Order: sequence, then structure tokens, then C-alpha cells
Amino acid sequence: MQRNTLGLAHEFLRQNVRPGDLCVDATAGRGRDTALLCRLVGETGRVLAFDIQEDAVRQTRALLEAEGLRAEVYQDSHANMGRYLPPGSARAVVFNFGRLPGGDPQIFTTEKTSIPAIAAGLELLAPGGVMSLSIYYGGENGYSERDAVLSYLRTLDDRRFTVLTAEWANRRHEPPLPVFLWREV
Repeated sequence: MQRNTLGLAHEFLRQNVRPGDLCVDATAGRGRDTALLCRLVGETGRVLAFDIQEDAVRQTRALLEAEGLRAEVYQDSHANMGRYLPPGSARAVVFNFGRLPGGDPQIFTTEKTSIPAIAAGLELLAPGGVMSLSIYYGGENGYSERDAVLSYLRTLDDRRFTVLTAEWANRRHEPPLPVFLWREV
């Protein structure tokens, strides 16, 4: 396992997603999380992926095709994912907040859509479902999204959700923050 935010997120998903599950990659990016979810849910499962950037959708579809995997990939905001699935249907929802690595540095997620997207994802989670958030911050996108997301997560009802946030104590610069969430049964 890679000892970074992405490695932790992928290990969390491997521990919680099973064949036949329905999962959502709310921020498809280059498609790596989408591909992992496809491998975990297998032929009997279903994966939906969302991204607002045409380039991200294209790259995700190309990666899936190259690896012989299938998913429904939509060019739409993660805030709209509730339009595609009924409440309580997803085993896992995955987010990577920030910007597309190597993409346009002026296009990045913001709290304006990220908080409604998290709320939509929470509604999609089935009892016992999980959510993984990787919060990339600093640089062009600054700190406001990170701060707003962490503040929002603190307001969640602890009878319905368990939220674990982690912080790297000895990493330089602005390492992404891993956040893990469980919906109680």
C-alpha cells in the first residue's frame, strides 16, 4: 500500500466494497478511482463516475476501455449525482477535491458545489455504506474549500455517520487530507 492519501483511500475502498455493489466516483479525474471501483464490484456490480471536464471524462473512458472495464461515465457536476440514483442505493462514494492533475489550474472544485455534492452522496449511501474524501488544497484553489468541507463534516449527526479526518504530521507543503466516513446501519 502506498503511504499517501490515495493509497489510504484505495485501501479503505478495498476493505469495504464487494462484488455486486453499486459505487460512485463523484470526481472521475483521470479514472483511477473509477477503475478500482470497477475491479472491486466485478461483473455483477455497477459504477457511475462524474466529472465536469470533458478531458477528464475522455481520459476516464479511455482508461476503462484499455483495462476492459465498464462504468457509466457522465459529464456532469458531482452535485447532481442524486439525479442518477435513488437514495440509499450506493455502497461507496469517492471524492477527490481540488483540481485535475496536469489539467487547467484555473478549474478546480469549490465549496459551492462540493458541500452539496457531499450531501447528495450521503443521501445515496446505503446503511453500512462508506465515503472517501481526498482533499487537495493550497496553490490556485487555496484553503476555503478544505475549511468549509471540514466544518460541514463536523455538523453531521453522529448517530447516522462516523467521520474520521486525518492529518499528515510530518509531510511538507500541503499534503492532501484523507477523510473516511461510514453511514451507520
